[in-house]
Amino acid sequence: MPLMPFIALVAGALTIMVMMTFAFAGPSPERASARRMTSLRARHSESANAAVEAQMRRITANRATRMDLAAMRFLPRPALLKKRLAMTGKTWTVGQYGLATLGIIVVVMLLLVLKGLPILLSLLVGIVLGAGIPHMTVGFFIKRRIAKFNAKFPDAIELLVRGLRSGLPISETIQVVGQEVDGPVGVEFRSITDKMKIGRTMDAALQETADRLNTPEFQFFVITIAIQRETGGNLAETLANLANVLRMRGQMKLKIKAMSSESKASAYIIGSLPFIVFGMIWMINGSYMQTFFIDQRLMVAGGGGLIWMAIGGFIMAKMINFEI
Repeated sequence: MPLMPFIALVAGALTIMVMMTFAFAGPSPERASARRMTSLRARHSESANAAVEAQMRRITANRATRMDLAAMRFLPRPALLKKRLAMTGKTWTVGQYGLATLGIIVVVMLLLVLKGLPILLSLLVGIVLGAGIPHMTVGFFIKRRIAKFNAKFPDAIELLVRGLRSGLPISETIQVVGQEVDGPVGVEFRSITDKMKIGRTMDAALQETADRLNTPEFQFFVITIAIQRETGGNLAETLANLANVLRMRGQMKLKIKAMSSESKASAYIIGSLPFIVFGMIWMINGSYMQTFFIDQRLMVAGGGGLIWMAIGGFIMAKMINFEI
């Protein structure tokens, strides 16, 4: 067996063993002590909101596994990552995300080393793919879930309007929407109802959902309800107008998407051609293309080409990005 692939295989196995050791190691005593002190202060607080916050923290802490705690030590910005995973609507955890990232890095690195690439280059490509593929996958599921939410949200508002006009209070109509509407809209409204049942105010529950979804449509809804509760007025009529505005907003987005589809297709084709040609030539004559990673002049030329392609892609993305 050649020496370099054997070294890469041993390094990958050692990396996996080290990560598994950290994954199943318990949390640090300092962090555990800090969590106990925070829980103790919240438990003896006289504020009702503090008690609710303590209950929510206990529920979240019980769901965290040792793998999640280990992944939070190594992954950057774990709070934002946890929020992004919650936005997907899946049951993915930070630990599973970290394990997928590590697996992609190790597998890609070993495959490239066995193909004859240098270890450092293989490690670099593995890190790029290991960090990029899970991030892009999470972003894809977030966009798909938000699109489904925005498609059904005007129907949910109209159901709220019918409930309000029939005499039901706003809290009851929110519960009805959670029971009657399927998909992400029903899940989010059921989450709002559950938070209100454990003592959270409606404004706080709505704002937390708006912060998690991070969509202008739901933020409009929260602001509308908040203003009506302070100033009064016909909430049913206001929400009916909001539903109409959201439908027109969705139609405008579809028109913009149709008008910019040709430009997007051209950008994808032009941007992918250099990589496709590079891969085809690599398959035909791999030793010839390896000079791009050996000759310094070719490395500088390739890096400059990638930078200019990135600048062009950024400019084209900004040209077809419209704020409504």
